[in-house]
Amino acid sequence: MDFTFTEEQQAVVEAAKALFADVEPDGVPSPALTPGAVAEDFDRALWSRLADADLLGVLVAPEHGGVGLDVIALCLVLRESAKVLARVPLLESSAAAFAIRADGSAELKRRLLPSVVRGDLVLTVAANGRTGHDPADLAVTAQRDGDSWVLDGLQTGVPWVQNADLVIVPAHTPEGHTVLALVPRPHDGLTIAEQISTSGERLGELRLAAVRVAASDVIEADGAWDRLRDLLATGTCALALGLGEGVLRMTSEYVSKREQFGHPVATFQAVAVQAADRYIDLRAMEVTLWQAAWRVSTGADGALPATGDVAVAKIWASDGVRRVVQTAQHLHGGFGADTDYSLHRYHAWAKQLELSLGPAAAHEETLGDLLAAHALG
Repeated sequence: MDFTFTEEQQAVVEAAKALFADVEPDGVPSPALTPGAVAEDFDRALWSRLADADLLGVLVAPEHGGVGLDVIALCLVLRESAKVLARVPLLESSAAAFAIRADGSAELKRRLLPSVVRGDLVLTVAANGRTGHDPADLAVTAQRDGDSWVLDGLQTGVPWVQNADLVIVPAHTPEGHTVLALVPRPHDGLTIAEQISTSGERLGELRLAAVRVAASDVIEADGAWDRLRDLLATGTCALALGLGEGVLRMTSEYVSKREQFGHPVATFQAVAVQAADRYIDLRAMEVTLWQAAWRVSTGADGALPATGDVAVAKIWASDGVRRVVQTAQHLHGGFGADTDYSLHRYHAWAKQLELSLGPAAAHEETLGDLLAAHALG
């Protein structure tokens, strides 16, 4: 198996490293905001810099102003963004653009994608269903009515929705199909209730009551939601990997400077063994991530299914990111809980990512079902 990145992918990651180099993790909750919230908006200045560096169009075709690369390239950028906890909707907006590029009409691509690449149009995706534990595509109904669709239902935990311009909402039809509706914000019949994530970022609960969307703003292609869902999951694994690598680097620097009994803590065997275990976790997270990203990239052309590989990547990312931050807190001692030190922010983000990915046991069950279906088929 060849994990060598192409020249284009390497160029993208170098651009991302340069851009994120001076970004500092922030986010001590402010009493002036909604209780527990870190900020009212994402980092607009950083968003503009991402647009100037062409990193908002990694998955957008060149004819619409993008770079025209694959999911692996996006994951490389997401990995770098998570090392500094970049507060931007890069995953959600890129994933939505991917859905439009892969399955949208030619008119939809021409109308939306150039604005996404410039950073003028911010997209997000409602992917958590009614509770976060049920299928998102079953949480909203879509009924065709002439030249439009009428949507009813609820989606919880939608990231960045208060600051997005369009929300992709999966919905099921009476015939049992899933469509992707691009709902503008604000819109008649659409209400948003404030929610706060474990990481302190603002989420939104979307309530749709007879929301009418033009048929031209609805993607009806078979498998569009499956491809988008797999990309969101794979991108979340990339965020978990980047965060874990950032935390392990912080921990390494800390234990190399911290002394006990006249020696750096890093020289103690118990500390070195724990750090080595977490390094192994990160390498397993990485190899399963690239396998899943490759499958999702190939699957965009309808060639290879990605479900099993995405499940394996989610198992390692969910368990791995938790173990990395727990070990980091242990090795930092009480210093890790100091709000003047950024480790507490990494811990909160890691917990949010773990919750977003779901428990490893659920993904193991998915793998079991896939194996059983293969054996019976």
